[in-house]
Amino acid sequence: MKKRTITDKQTYWTMIIRCLALLPLAMVLGAGAASAQSDAGTAKSSSVSDIHKLEEVVVTATRRVESIMDVPFSVNVQDESDIQRLNTFNLENLSRNIAGLNIQNLGPGQSVVTIRGVSSGQIVRDQPGIKEQVGIYLDDTPIAISMFTPDLDLYDVQRVETLRGPQGTLFGSGSIGGTVRYVTNKPQLGVKDVRTQFDLNTIDSGSAGGHVKAAFNAPLGDNAAVRVTSYGTRYGGFIDALRVTGETDDNVNDGGRFGSRVSVLWQPTENVTITPRLVYQSIDMDGFNREEFFNLYANPYSTTRPRVQLGKRQQFLLLNEAFEDETLLLDNVIKWNMNNRLEATYAASYTNRDLLVSRDSSALAGSVAVDVGFPPEGVLLPSNLRDTTGIEQMTHEVRVSSTDDSAFQWQAGVFYSNIKRNYSQRLPTPGWDLIHENAGLPLGSLAASSNGFNTMDSPYVSDLTYDLSQIAVFGEATYTLYDRLGITAGLRWYDWEEDKTFRSGGAFSNSAAQNQNVTVSSNGLTPRFMVSYDVTDRVALNAQASRGFRLGGVNDPLNVPLCQGDYDTYRGFQRFKDETLWNYEVGLKSSYDKVTMNASLFYADIENLGVNVVAGSCSSRVTVSVPEAHTMGGELEFAVHPTDALLVTFAGSYVEAEFDSTITNAVDGSVVSGIKDGNRIPSVPNWQLSAVATYTLPPLWNSKESYVTASWQYVGSQFTQPGDQDSTPFPSRLITGLTGADMAFDNFRDQMELDAYHLLNLNTGLLYDTWEVMLYIKNITDENPQLSFDRERNAAARMAYRVGQPRTFGILSRFYF
Repeated sequence: MKKRTITDKQTYWTMIIRCLALLPLAMVLGAGAASAQSDAGTAKSSSVSDIHKLEEVVVTATRRVESIMDVPFSVNVQDESDIQRLNTFNLENLSRNIAGLNIQNLGPGQSVVTIRGVSSGQIVRDQPGIKEQVGIYLDDTPIAISMFTPDLDLYDVQRVETLRGPQGTLFGSGSIGGTVRYVTNKPQLGVKDVRTQFDLNTIDSGSAGGHVKAAFNAPLGDNAAVRVTSYGTRYGGFIDALRVTGETDDNVNDGGRFGSRVSVLWQPTENVTITPRLVYQSIDMDGFNREEFFNLYANPYSTTRPRVQLGKRQQFLLLNEAFEDETLLLDNVIKWNMNNRLEATYAASYTNRDLLVSRDSSALAGSVAVDVGFPPEGVLLPSNLRDTTGIEQMTHEVRVSSTDDSAFQWQAGVFYSNIKRNYSQRLPTPGWDLIHENAGLPLGSLAASSNGFNTMDSPYVSDLTYDLSQIAVFGEATYTLYDRLGITAGLRWYDWEEDKTFRSGGAFSNSAAQNQNVTVSSNGLTPRFMVSYDVTDRVALNAQASRGFRLGGVNDPLNVPLCQGDYDTYRGFQRFKDETLWNYEVGLKSSYDKVTMNASLFYADIENLGVNVVAGSCSSRVTVSVPEAHTMGGELEFAVHPTDALLVTFAGSYVEAEFDSTITNAVDGSVVSGIKDGNRIPSVPNWQLSAVATYTLPPLWNSKESYVTASWQYVGSQFTQPGDQDSTPFPSRLITGLTGADMAFDNFRDQMELDAYHLLNLNTGLLYDTWEVMLYIKNITDENPQLSFDRERNAAARMAYRVGQPRTFGILSRFYF
């Protein structure tokens, strides 16, 4: 696979100019919108009260268009008006308003999505073999990659559907917890439409940001149309970095994102549509949202260096950091309607993605240098860990479904995918070899450990490749009795095969296991059974039993030279099994003119839950199969119009996610990494609540309408990894040498639990016929939410939190032509 590199920094103005370059074309194509025929429509701002009338919600959660009331399982829909009302630009922020959906922030473009507590915990940069537990789809195209879930912009997205519970029948592996679908606005025949959006914001004690976004739809003759969406965003920074010189660099985690979607609709005949599309996005960040409270070089325990207590939203750096993500996606969907009785669909996609995670790993290398007795100059060597990932994915799906109005409805299909993933690590540390040799080679011979790599001044290098192929056949059918009782059964047969190669070298590598060639394969069935009953035309009950599946794999060899007594504990976990679960749920849905409600209760029995843990001091991560675990809980969502001027929505979930097995050390019988019967599954908050209220005010300043929207979000406490809830989450060894102090890590165990947090947001705006303006404040109380716990070398090098954005003030405007 040819590797594309991302070398040029895209400044804020560069991204803005790229988006603005499309506007003249958009204006030309949309110039006639005002005089278009009524069937084409003129784009205007919609009133808040009109947008949020409690009308029927249409979804495609079962791969067919139907009312959300007819979907026999729990689904949440956030449509375009909800996204605009909440002033939300990405899935992470939107997730706080969706019951049961949780996103663990591991840095920009590096989030982990979970639904209903089915979670592996923290996935770290060097675990490319871990498979996702939630399927992410852009329309019909699967785009989920574990840890690197694409951070797509929500502009010009028609709706976001969250399908709770296993969706293995129709969506396959990777949907063991559920599925999230971005449904974009499609090209429309005969419609001219141009819209733009501008935002300027500033972060309290941070830097400024903003965005420019535009979308247009234009006809290409009588039977074709094009839709183009482009965006450029500048993210303000809010993390300050202390340097070894004593100086501070402000707002080091700023950056930007720009991208575009271009889709064409061609309808050669009345019954056939062809919709090819190109999607491109680039993210370029200058740092990470990491707030450190301990760093090997900056801590309050030192006696040989000045004692430093890192403060709120601070970190210590010897080197600059970066994250770069470039995504190119090509897909095409062909639909053929056969006399309104059958519809055949062919969906194909190709994805090429390149990522770079460049981190300051000086503290990691320095902690090793402390352990082996390097002199201070060896401990202070700057070290840059560079993780690069190249991904090529190709998918094909053919499915046929019934479209008549008979009582028996069915669909069946075949799916194929191939994913090639190349991953490499480099740890350039100038001066390492000289210090290494002068220190008496405590980590082995440099020449012997190279394994054919150029390891000059690089104590660790590795290359990994994954070639993952899947073929599946699926089908689902529903029979309706008496126009009220629906019985659904579905089944998917899958066949997976993954070939993995691993090669490593350098002083940190395991000289006895520097080369690995393994194949993992699996096949089986994932059934689903559902029953729905319409109590009245406005109230429906449903029940479901469904099976989910996630492919297992092989862990990378442990970095034995770095292990400080942890090798015997973790060496037995080199393989992890296929993960399966059975999900059982009941639900209720109701839809009235002024009130809608969706409620559900669920229980999931999980076998061989793959849990990610830190392998002690080895600076390795392993996935451990836990024989038995469960999640159970409930969700409640409702929307109500108490008056014509007021809309109130609520979403809440409670999840109990716990281990039902204990994993012990074969050497001394101790519990491994907190995996103990009754302990919580990591990265799962018990409670997640949100409420939003929009009040429509009388028109002001010649506007059509004015409004105020307030939102409240609550996320309960959680643990990033299972060992964080242990009484002794870290080894009881002491760090000496550079710090010159005896410091037991048990002092920090109370800081391992991520605190619950509340977020309050407020926006107010004016709507005119063809434009609108909004003023907003996000995170009014300036909370510092702890999103995940970050550690380096099991905290011997660093301990930190990933934190959320501080209070932000902004102004946003939208224009419709």
